[in-house]
Order: sequence, then C-alpha cells, then structure tokens
Amino acid sequence: MSETEIDLFVIGGGSGGVRAARIAARHGAKVMLAEEYRMGGTCVIRGCVPKKLFVYAGRFAHDLEDMAGFGWSVSDARFDWATLIANKDKEIGRLESIYRTNAEGAGVEIVTSRAVVEGPNAVRIVSTGEVVRARTILIATGARPAYGPDIPGRELAITSNEAFHLPALPRRILIQGGGYIAVEFAGLFRALGSEVHLVQRADVILRGFDDEVRSHLTTEMERSGIHMRCGRTLTSITKTESGKRVRLSDGTDVEVDEVMLAIGRLPNTAGLGLESAGVELDAAGAVKVDAQSRSSVESIYAVGDVTNRVNLTPVAIREGHAFADSVFGGKPWTVDHRLIATAVFSEPEIGTVGLTEAAARKEGLAIDIYSSTFRPLKATLSGRQTRTLMKLVVEQGSGKVLGVHIVGPDAGEMIQLAAVAVGMGATKADFDRTIAVHPTAAEELVTMREKTR
Repeated sequence: MSETEIDLFVIGGGSGGVRAARIAARHGAKVMLAEEYRMGGTCVIRGCVPKKLFVYAGRFAHDLEDMAGFGWSVSDARFDWATLIANKDKEIGRLESIYRTNAEGAGVEIVTSRAVVEGPNAVRIVSTGEVVRARTILIATGARPAYGPDIPGRELAITSNEAFHLPALPRRILIQGGGYIAVEFAGLFRALGSEVHLVQRADVILRGFDDEVRSHLTTEMERSGIHMRCGRTLTSITKTESGKRVRLSDGTDVEVDEVMLAIGRLPNTAGLGLESAGVELDAAGAVKVDAQSRSSVESIYAVGDVTNRVNLTPVAIREGHAFADSVFGGKPWTVDHRLIATAVFSEPEIGTVGLTEAAARKEGLAIDIYSSTFRPLKATLSGRQTRTLMKLVVEQGSGKVLGVHIVGPDAGEMIQLAAVAVGMGATKADFDRTIAVHPTAAEELVTMREKTR
C-alpha cells in the first residue's frame, strides 16, 4: 500500500466514526475504517438500541396491568427472558449488517482489527502489523464503563455491557449510579419483576437535570417499588450461597443476585498510541479538541464520546458529519453543543431541552416558571398511581422559552418536536397561540397560563 493511498483512517466503527467515513468517502476521499469488535459501536451493540428494546419489554408488563381497567382479561401471561435476549440479538445483528453495508456501499474499506496511532499520519493495524499512511486520522473509539474504586469483590459486579447478556433475569439486583444508565436499568428491571435497589453517592439522581424533574422521577421510582438508597456508596461485595452480599457505606448489607455498576463511562483512549503521537488528553483520558474536532495534532481529529463533550449518539453523528464536510467536502461547519434535546428512558421517561430552572437563575436571568402535574388520561381507568410533569422556563421581558422539561409517557417523542420550537427562539406567546390537540398530554405545553412562580 502506497503512502499516499489513504486520505482518511477512522479508528472506531460506531455511529460517529461510520458517519464521518461515509460522508468523507462520498466527497471522494479514500477511506479506511478499523473496528476491533462489531460495527455499530456502543449505541447499536450494547447501548441505547438494546436498552430501548429492554424498556419496551418492561412496558408490556405495565400494559398488561392496565388492561383490566379497560375491560380486558388476560390470563397466563408469562415473560421469558431467553426469548427477549434471542430476539434482541437478532435485531442487533441486523443493524450491525446495515452499518457495515452502508459504509462499504459508500466506498469505505473496513478492517476488522484493533488499530493504533503510530504518528501524525500513520496507523498500525494490530492483526497484521501493517502500517497505513493517512493524510488525516479520526479517533472515534467511544467510551467504556467505569468500575469506580477498587473495593473488595468488585470483580463480582457487572456493567451495562454484561447486563444485555445475562443468562437469566435477576430476581434481585443492586444498581450503583444515578445517571441515565442507572435509572433506565432500574426501571426496566423493576418492570420485568426484579427487586431493585438503586444506590448512589449523591442525594438526588440525574445530576444536571432540572431539580423538579429529578424530584418527580424519584417519587415515581419509589412508587414503583424501587428501593432508593441515595447518599451511599458500595464498600464491598461478597459472594454467598444464594447470590451476593453488598455492604454499603452506612454499614447496612443488601442481599441480591446481581450487582451492576453504572457510575459513568471513560473515554476509550488507552493503548491507542495517542500520547506518543503528541495528542493531548484531559485528566479523564478524553481527546482535547477544538470546535472543528481537531486535536492538538493538526492531522488528527476526534468525535463522539472519546472527546467527552456531550456524550450522546446523535451528537457523535453530527460531529462526524461536520468533520467530513469540513475537511473533505469544502463545506466547513461546526456543531452547536449549547442546545441539545435528550431523553431518559426511565419509568416514566424524561424529555428535556434547554436551560433548567437552576441554570437560568445561575446565569442571572429573570425567569417565570410554568409547571403542571396531572394524572395521565390512561391512568384514570387503569388505576395506576402515576403523574406527568410538564414545565416551561420562560425569560421575562422577551417571553422566550428557555427550557422545556417533561416527565411522563412519550416524553422523548414530545421533546424532539419541542426542541424545534425552542431552537427557533419560540416565545411563550407562540406556545399560547398554538391550538391544543385534545385529548393529549402534550396539549399541556400550550395551555399553561398561570405562572407557578
């Protein structure tokens, strides 16, 4: 292989890397991509896609419970974990094939191997030892689960990676963490019938989310039967005849079948040769990049979770696309990380975009808060004791809607459309002028007239 043959070498076959490779190839670049595991990355293989499939499985349990209030009688309904795992694996295999086919169809050469950086313009393919010269290198290796402090028995715990392949549904599980992954798995395992304990160091779950949202979800999780053990940590895990015994920092013991660590993720940069190539990393091991995703080495870029900017799949995809257009398409643009909608597929789920109430006040903005909690229409007949939260953060004077926060069924679907309005600078008056779609939960967003505070 000649030293001038490759324009772009991408390390990592996840969402960001594949998007960058495809777009660059369509712009006429010669592109090679190395992936040592499976195409699709964390999101497709062991992240948001299989997680959402598991969430759906749990929601069917709620549906069965709700049906009685609507006149349905269902007998002999049984859940089979093995069937869920098998069907999930089949779907993940299908999606992986699509990722590979789309990349190859765009002209990307895929190498199934680990690859390491040998210099500003050189990458070594570990499986063959071949060194490939590339004008530009893109790091898109994502992140991996963090294991936290090296407590006694830590090796007995699993992470989200292993949770997707458990041989059986755990009857009792303790989950450590208070972020997306922890609260989502707590909700889905509880819905499938597991006894769930959620342990986290902080006093409230979901750091960075609106405080009213955090409090509301905590109440809903406790109502569902999840044992919330906030303000505590794990000090040891011991194997027992019936499972595992977890000692908490307050001295209490919890007996469970599985312990899952969901305490965050770390950038996947270890052993990639980045430091020796002159690439600057931060304290967490993330690649430091500028607005164009360029590292401290002019020819080396990075996108996605490996940069630890905003660790969401759609953000990685946008960063990869912007990189390819800018470097190979002659159409430079950057990703605006300031306004990004997101969903947490908890029970009930969360949709949020824009400023939280606390963040707006911290910025010194004069704001009005409109919030409402109500029982969803479906729950009036099902008898389920759950409530939906809708909240708007509005700037005084301009009336601009700075933030929208929803907790309830289909919050993720609603927030995607609300994000369009917020991104366009919609005001409270714009929301008020919009005629409600009735009866829906979303109509509350355009019918709240009285300020809460």
